[in-house]
Formats: sequence, structure tokens, C-alpha cells
Amino acid sequence: MDKFRMIFQFFQSNQESFMNGICGIMALASTQMYSAFDFNCPCLPHYNLAYGLGILLVPPFILFLLGFVLNNNISMLAEEWRRPQGQRGKDPSVLRYMFCSMAQRAMIAPAVWVSVTLLDGKCITCAFCTSVPVETLGNASHPRLSQGEIERVLARIPCKEIYSGQQLIANEVAVRYLRCISQALGWCFVLLMTTLAFLVRSLRPCFSQAAFLKSRYWSHYIDIERKLFDETCAEHARSFAKVCIQQFFEGMSTDLVAARCHLPRKASADAGEAAEKLLGITDQSTMNMALKSWHRCKPPLHLHPPALPTGNGWGGERQSPMHPSVPRRETAAYYSWV
Repeated sequence: MDKFRMIFQFFQSNQESFMNGICGIMALASTQMYSAFDFNCPCLPHYNLAYGLGILLVPPFILFLLGFVLNNNISMLAEEWRRPQGQRGKDPSVLRYMFCSMAQRAMIAPAVWVSVTLLDGKCITCAFCTSVPVETLGNASHPRLSQGEIERVLARIPCKEIYSGQQLIANEVAVRYLRCISQALGWCFVLLMTTLAFLVRSLRPCFSQAAFLKSRYWSHYIDIERKLFDETCAEHARSFAKVCIQQFFEGMSTDLVAARCHLPRKASADAGEAAEKLLGITDQSTMNMALKSWHRCKPPLHLHPPALPTGNGWGGERQSPMHPSVPRRETAAYYSWV
């Protein structure tokens, strides 16, 4: 049991690394899913495009949503976005930072799926086989066919076993042409995603370092505050349950004393310690009121009252009442962050 507790604490303390590992596993799973997927093009003029683009775009969208679902911070982001203003303001830059961080991780698996799909070429071959330039790649001396008949013949290019237009255009020529375009798009997509990832990860802090640090700090604070609040509520609930159970058995013991004249047992020391941890909240209505108050108006992020400005030196300097030895500039920076 201690080993599982240590593993759980490790995951909590290294949540970012854990989520990166989850995204990597999802990326590998997406490639395995594509390799195990049985791709069957319908080889019909009006269904090839929908089927090919559906296989190319729908699974990445599902993987993108799944990346948000597996991220524990999505509920925290929604709660912070929807909560009332209360005594604590909401910083849109912090919310944007949290959303962008989750979106970057959630985009890994969809990007891998699209890259593998384009490099394989089956989806593009199925979706755009009716757009093959027959005049350039085919046999121009072939007897004339109507546009509908040509589309029906070209729609069977991905299905070699039923393709019957070798005299119009060779099946291998059309497949190689479409696969070449698909692989070119795939490598361009990989290059684009790699470049965007480089710009986001390395150049974003260079333009607004102070804003980036502030957003990252307060996003960590919101996460840690939520965890500590949940732990405190769990401890309070445990103490509350222990006291309720103790009082129940004490009442039963009193009834037994009245009926059988048995001496009651002394109250355990654990129940007294549990009663001290209740912090004065000893009934359901008070606890519900405390939880509503936490949701509606969280305490302001200001631990000490501001001191009066001294009037000399840099504007906005304040002396910390708890730490008079702290330089004024550092104290002013602290208050500007808060």
C-alpha cells in the first residue's frame, strides 16, 4: 500500500511530466490504431471524398478531445472560467496560458495521426481519385466517355480488383501520382507542425517574459490551491465522520446503560482530536455555506495589509510589515505580482 501511495504522490508532484507521458502514449496508440485499421475505400464517385476526408480528419478530432478529457486541469480551467468574480479577480492571460498548455499536449496525437495518414497516402488516393488528370496521365485516344462514366471508372482506382479502366489510365500511374502528392503534403504538415512547436516553445517567452512568468506562476498556484483545498475538505470530512460515528455509539451506549445498567466507555482521544480539526464547522448547513462561499468569493490574493507609502524612492514602493529587512524594490515587485 505504501508503494502505491509513493507512486501516486510521484504522479502528483510530477504532473506535467506525467501528462507529457500520457500524450506520448496517445501518439503511439494513434499510429497503432491506424496500422490496425482496415481501410476500405467505397470506390463510388459520391462517397470516396467523404470517406477519405472523414478518415483523415474525424479521428484526429476525437483524439484532440480525448487529450482534453485525460487532462485533469480541464475541470480546473472550466471552474476558474465560470466562477463568480467575488473578492478575487480573474486574469484572462492565466486562463489563456492554461488552455494553450493543454491544447499543445492534446495536439500531439492528432498531429501524429494526420502525418501518418498523409505519408501512407490511402486517404488522399481514395478521396481525390476522381480528380486525376486523365488528359495528362491517361490515354487521349481512348473512345470518348461521358463525364459520369469517367468518374465511375476513376472512382475504382483504389480498388485494384474491380478496376476496369486500364485503357483509360493505368492504375499504378494514378496511384503513384496521388500517393506522391499525399506524401508531399505529409512532409509539409510535419515541417509546419515542427516549426510551430519550435516557435511556441522557444520564442513565446522571449517577447513577454514578465507576462509569461506571471501566467505560469498563477496557473501553478490555482492548481496547488485546488489540491490543498480538496485535501483539507477530505480531512475535515474524515474528522466530521469520525465525530458523528463516535457520538452515535455514545448515544447507543447511553441507551444500553439505561436498559441494562452497563457502565459507558470513555470517549477515545482520537475523537477529541477529530473534533479539534473541525474548526468550528460542526453541521451540514454550515459546511454547505462554507463551500458556497469558497465558490462565490474566494479570499483575495493578499496576505498582508499594505503599508503606507513612504514617499521617497521608486513610485509604488511599500515596506512589508512582516519582513522589514526586505528591500523596497523586491517588496514592490511582490505587490505588483499580487
